[in-house]
Amino acid sequence: MHFIIRYLLFFTTVLIAAETVTLDSVEISGHRQNILGESLSASEGIVGEKEIEQRPLLRTGEVLEFVPGMVVTQHSGTGKANQYFLRGFNLDHGTDFATYLDGMPLNMRTHGHGQGYTDLNFIIPETIETIEYAKGSYRADSGDFSAAGSAHFSLKKRAQNEVFLTYGEYNYLRAVGIVSEDVGGGHFYGAVEHNSYDGAWSGINEDIKKISTLFRYTTTLGDYTAGVTLMAYDNSWNAADQIPLRAVKLGLIDTYGSIDTDAGGESSRYSISASLEGNGLKANIYAVNYDMDLISDFTYALEDPVNGDEFEQVDKRNIYGLNIEYMLESKISDIYLMQSFGTEFRYDDIKEVGLYHTVGGNRLDMVRDDSVKEASGAFYWQGQGMLSDALTLTLGLRYDHYFVDVDAQLKANSGNDDAGILSPKLNLIYELNNKLETYISAGSGFHSNDARGATINIDPLSGNLANQVDLLVKTNGAEIGVRYYDKDSMHLSLALWVLDIDSELLYVGDAGTTEANRASRRYGVEFSGYYWFNNNFSADLELAYSHSRFKEDDIQEGNYIEGSLPIVAAAGISYSQKKGIFGSLRMRHFGKRTLDSKNEKRSDPSTIFNASAGYKFKKLKLWVELLNIFDSKDHDIDYYYTSRLNGEPSGGVEDLHYHPLEPRMVRGGISYTF
Repeated sequence: MHFIIRYLLFFTTVLIAAETVTLDSVEISGHRQNILGESLSASEGIVGEKEIEQRPLLRTGEVLEFVPGMVVTQHSGTGKANQYFLRGFNLDHGTDFATYLDGMPLNMRTHGHGQGYTDLNFIIPETIETIEYAKGSYRADSGDFSAAGSAHFSLKKRAQNEVFLTYGEYNYLRAVGIVSEDVGGGHFYGAVEHNSYDGAWSGINEDIKKISTLFRYTTTLGDYTAGVTLMAYDNSWNAADQIPLRAVKLGLIDTYGSIDTDAGGESSRYSISASLEGNGLKANIYAVNYDMDLISDFTYALEDPVNGDEFEQVDKRNIYGLNIEYMLESKISDIYLMQSFGTEFRYDDIKEVGLYHTVGGNRLDMVRDDSVKEASGAFYWQGQGMLSDALTLTLGLRYDHYFVDVDAQLKANSGNDDAGILSPKLNLIYELNNKLETYISAGSGFHSNDARGATINIDPLSGNLANQVDLLVKTNGAEIGVRYYDKDSMHLSLALWVLDIDSELLYVGDAGTTEANRASRRYGVEFSGYYWFNNNFSADLELAYSHSRFKEDDIQEGNYIEGSLPIVAAAGISYSQKKGIFGSLRMRHFGKRTLDSKNEKRSDPSTIFNASAGYKFKKLKLWVELLNIFDSKDHDIDYYYTSRLNGEPSGGVEDLHYHPLEPRMVRGGISYTF
């Protein structure tokens, strides 16, 4: 299913001669599902709801750590989008990794905090049916932000009546209720999540107040399945931002302290979507209303010794979109063909994307306050043909075009721009036997840049002339790999990959500008192994190594890419059964990262262990989670830059700034099915 290809024509003449073929449906069961013959590369995969259920999560965004090699951390409050790392990227809050929920794109372009901002906090994990992931841009349905990869979340179409309650240290409380009913020939279910949490921080009560709701109705219309989904999310929080190491060493704060206790934010997301699926057609339409208001302070008194450097970022928008894809299965002579034709449309009506200088959370002056209209359309075709019993060729072609209109508060920065990009794809799959496949994949992709960077003329912070950046930036990647699947014992994959980007683009959130960097190259190797001792007991191991450098030599600047993550390792064991004892133990490790372009400053490695255990009765389930088992003092994330504390020299001090792992904590839970 991770691979039922998308929409438009090999050639019209082929369609006329084609004999229609119907394929059997496949029940999705995660890593234990055989996706030989379905995946385009060794680095694709599917995660099922049972796997999601077994893993203890500190934060909702950690569901993306089911993508092998992905690291999900946080540098600020729990209500903010996570930091993501994959394939040598510090993906920031989502740039270069595309994320979708039932066809709705989750990456926010031209966002107030960062390009591609991906906030997953609104998702209720208990409503996820599958996560389908693919690394690289080798699929024709991969568009904006998919250079490193993509993940498609699918919500359950049917649910059961169930309530969940989890309580833990630092006043952690999470309650989820799901009610379902067969109504009018279809199925309705609603889910509500409430989450509150004080956090382990000294001097700050994180005071999370989150509520998420989901209402979904699905029914059959002849040969089609139709559905309507309503979602609502509202959250507010105080934030413990990253802190300078010297402040801890000097005893100004402890490792869980904060320099500026005003940081925090509010965010909301409301959406309605409708879908229609059947007879090779898959279509969905959606509308989203989104607000974010974020207070941050990373440099303290470097720019303004009197009032401080605290700032507010605002993003208010409506998003409208439509996706249609049609799959055609056919046979010409002895060659089976699967073709997909697709079109996508998205329109972001950004009412306000603003940046303000604040004191104590109150606005002092405006840096910029703009509105943006950004529209994009795409067409793609992908065709797969079996050249022999063992060899399959897949070709794809995608075209995207973007239109932006910026109405800037500083009129010199107003303007419009448009750009298009063509992205070819190629995949060869060779079946050595019924358990072993090899893959060769290549493809072009892209990421869009902040629309304001494409029309800027004057830096709104300094008043100096500013350089415009390209609206779309091309990427080229390739991969070779192998996958082994034995239904009785294991699922293994190995991939070697390379990725070039025409220009590394950096969004500077506290300046409201976008800066272009040099071209870059990344390459690496990834291994994923899943072993099941029996139907109840399994183990997994995921390893990834990445090498990341700028391609152009620069003796003064250096060739290292700041924040790139070279080594990731994750492992776990799980035991589960329909009734009785269950449990899970997991480890995640990521290695030292370069923090500057000359590799003179590097972070320490970070390792964390989490565990859960419990007992299932017929309708009742009890469990306990132990997060950060060994109370590791490692860091969630590290940066190296200049900041200024009160009393320090006017030029500030270069220092390590970090966000610690949250301390060991215990949570207990209960659920009841009725």
